Amino acid sequence: MAEENETEPINNDLEEAKKQAEEYLNGWKRAKADLINFQKDSEKRQKELIQFANAAFILELLPIYESLKQAIRHGKGDSGDLAKGIEQIKKQFSDFLNSFGVEEIKTVGEKFNPEFHEAVDKRKDENQEEGIILEEIKTGYTIDGKLLEPAKVIING
Repeated sequence: MAEENETEPINNDLEEAKKQAEEYLNGWKRAKADLINFQKDSEKRQKELIQFANAAFILELLPIYESLKQAIRHGKGDSGDLAKGIEQIKKQFSDFLNSFGVEEIKTVGEKFNPEFHEAVDKRKDENQEEGIILEEIKTGYTIDGKLLEPAKVIING
C-alpha cells in the first residue's frame, strides 16, 4: 500500500497534465477554425469590394457609350454632326481618364525620354535638334505620374 500512495500523486499529476494538454489542444483547434473563417470572410469581402469597384467604373463609362451610340444614330446622314459627336465623346473619355489620374504623355516637339517614350524609328530633320520627337505613332499614358504605357515615337537622329 505504500507503493500505491507514492504513485498516486504521480498519477494525479499525469491526469492533470493530460486534461491541460487536451484543453490547450481544443483551444488551438478553435483558434485555427476562427482563423480559417476569418480568411474566408476576408476573401469574400475582397471579392465584393472588387465587384463594387467594377460597377462604379462601368457606371462612369456608360454615359460615354451612350453618347457614342447617339452620335452614330444622329450622324448617319450628316458627317458634320457625326464629327461633333465624336469630338464630344473624345472629350468625355479624356475627362473620365483624367478623373482616374490618367494623362497622355507629351510627345511631338519634346526631348526623347526613354522612361516615357519608345523610339520606333529615326528620321533626319535639319530644322530640329537631335533627339527631339518628330512624330507620335501611338499615344502613351501615365497614371498618377507613373508610366502606364510608353508613347511610341519617331525621333530626330
